Amino acid sequence: MNAPDVMRLPQADLRAKQDHLLRQMVELCYRSHPFYRDLMRREKLEPRHIQTCDDLVRLPPSSKTDFLADPDAFRIDPRDLSIEEGTLWKVVYTTGTTTGRPAPVYVTAHDHAAYMYTFAQRQDLMGLRSSDLIASLFPLTTFPLGAYSRAPDEAAAIGAGITFGNTGRPTGSFPLHRSLDEAVQSIAQHRATVLWGVAGFVRRTLMRAQELEADFCSVRMVMTTGEASSPAMRDDMRRRMRALNCTDTLILNRYGSTEQGGSMVECQEGSGFHSTAPDQLFHEVVDTQTGRRLADGEAGMLAFTHLNRRGTVFLRYLVGDVVSISHDTCPHCGRTAPRLTSQPTRTGSILKVKGTLVNLQNLSEELDRLPALDEYQIVIRPQVADDPFSLDEMIIRVALSASAASDAAEQIAAKALQLTNVRPLIEHAERNDIFDPHHAPKPRRIVDQRPPR
Repeated sequence: MNAPDVMRLPQADLRAKQDHLLRQMVELCYRSHPFYRDLMRREKLEPRHIQTCDDLVRLPPSSKTDFLADPDAFRIDPRDLSIEEGTLWKVVYTTGTTTGRPAPVYVTAHDHAAYMYTFAQRQDLMGLRSSDLIASLFPLTTFPLGAYSRAPDEAAAIGAGITFGNTGRPTGSFPLHRSLDEAVQSIAQHRATVLWGVAGFVRRTLMRAQELEADFCSVRMVMTTGEASSPAMRDDMRRRMRALNCTDTLILNRYGSTEQGGSMVECQEGSGFHSTAPDQLFHEVVDTQTGRRLADGEAGMLAFTHLNRRGTVFLRYLVGDVVSISHDTCPHCGRTAPRLTSQPTRTGSILKVKGTLVNLQNLSEELDRLPALDEYQIVIRPQVADDPFSLDEMIIRVALSASAASDAAEQIAAKALQLTNVRPLIEHAERNDIFDPHHAPKPRRIVDQRPPR
């Protein structure tokens, strides 16, 4: 536990370490990674062509579309690994594939140990203590989402306790889910010190605690991830924490993705999201049209490359968020690791709804196949229009054909739930209200009406 802090290494030393790890990773991918082996050979690239992180620009970026088309093609062949490196520890899941099934991300024993080691080393940045009791407010879903599954890993890494709210949409044959009121009661009963979940849901938990006059005096910190939280939203949560007589009103803002396998964290609000594991991940910002790496301060698509991973592995993988990056020493904490200097902004048809990454293009393609629909539109909007911190909801506006079955709307809702794990509201509309060919050249199938945060 006394290894040098890679987040404070001189830039040249850090880059030398990243280059060394990258060479090993590229060699392994060229030999044993189906997707990147084929990609490098199509591009007439060999490991000798990618010896440094600067050389990565020779490799075309890969995308979520590539991954969802064949998730298993992104897994290192475990037969080419040692027992420790190749033994499967667990599988977590992310956005659904074109079949509606969630996409698996394979985590080996090597990857699991690396993840825990990172957070054991980052306690001073994360603000967690071995004496903490974390209340995980991530929903219990039908498959293990990254945040729910990894929360106990972080608690174990630092020796903290953890309890689970197990909220979410009831599914399946086993009644495991608890209500929001029960989650609030559990926090008070166990005297949790840290609330951790999607920002909008944590805020709703605080609101309900106020209404129930729950005893939250043990709570000292909130950790948010899964969706952006604006300064105004965090101020709102602090006000509620003060009203609940919480011990403190610390809020830790985190950014990450299931595929990345790690979080980026602010040392203080507005500092930018620090890379907590620069010895495991290389971050860059790229022009999505050309794959060209952009300079510090330029806005482009965030891409990451795994430097020391053995399960599901990505090289120059586009996360789907527009950001800018800085390699300058942080003026707030003195760390030298790269940090995102702008709030990540989601683009395209893969959006976060209720903190869950949802592939709306999959849903759109499925709705295109339904003869019962004359027109449709998928709308993401706040549940409460005049509440800037409202949770999200998904609406499917439909114009049904005259021959549509009486339960067509129910079938559409069920299909959307299957593909996105989000239950939509169905709104009936006239065809021309959704798409009027006299006034628009093409329909808008996906509309995000949420205000920027």
